[in-house]
Amino acid sequence: MESYVERLPLVELVGVVRTVWIQCTGDSAYVQRHLPTGGVEIHFPIGGYPQLVGPLTGPQVEVIPPRTTIVGVRFHPGTAPPLPAMLDELVDQRVGMTELWRSTADRLVESMAQAGSPEDALMGLQTHLLHEFRRTGGGDPLIGAAVKALMPWQSTNIDGLADHLALSASQLRRRCQQAVGVSPKVLQRTLRFQGFLALAQAGATATGLLGADGMAGLAIDVGYADQAHLSRECLRLTGLTPRQLLGGTADRCACGHDHYASYHPFLATRGVQPTRRKELVPV
Repeated sequence: MESYVERLPLVELVGVVRTVWIQCTGDSAYVQRHLPTGGVEIHFPIGGYPQLVGPLTGPQVEVIPPRTTIVGVRFHPGTAPPLPAMLDELVDQRVGMTELWRSTADRLVESMAQAGSPEDALMGLQTHLLHEFRRTGGGDPLIGAAVKALMPWQSTNIDGLADHLALSASQLRRRCQQAVGVSPKVLQRTLRFQGFLALAQAGATATGLLGADGMAGLAIDVGYADQAHLSRECLRLTGLTPRQLLGGTADRCACGHDHYASYHPFLATRGVQPTRRKELVPV
């Protein structure tokens, strides 16, 4: 039976990691649609080799073989693991981590293959990441401030943000492309859609701005002009309409997986504590 379970990361990684997960396919291959999140991801099939999924600007469809177990890590924008390349070189790409972590990759692959359970493997991967971050230090603090300002709950003008950070618009764009992989405007659009998706997955109720409720209300709450604006962006970022993506409703993900550990840290930046939807359980 196919299963997918997201979890909050180790406390020491909360500042850089949004969520971690374990995915197991059943007797059939599983078609996975990866969406832009603003951050990068590590996908590590147990018994295989890890891959870095660079910053996405559109959907990426992957067919995962039967009877495969993958542990994964999704990073916040601008907090990629230590790499020998800038992220603007990795946009919309999958790169073998053995090419990026030459000094430690073989040892990590061996220890993951020998892990007693997927949970042990996920813990081992997080422990390795914690060691890497402690060894190399944190990311660009100005980009961290920029990411917070570009969250969908903020009303931020890109030029005004550059002035606030004491940077020129070109400096902000260059540093954001290096640390995040995309320009501030592209990141803002991606985070706005992630905000809508997080509200929908959390089963949030629209605030009623402009008299709109349901999916249209959630769209307006995160900064879209209207539901048509949301639909255009959803099609561009995911290849699907909002109703196709969410399975026909504004409060349930079509895949049936519990995404609490992913939307919780995202909605926490909104200043409203999200609640866990009890009707969704891992399958």
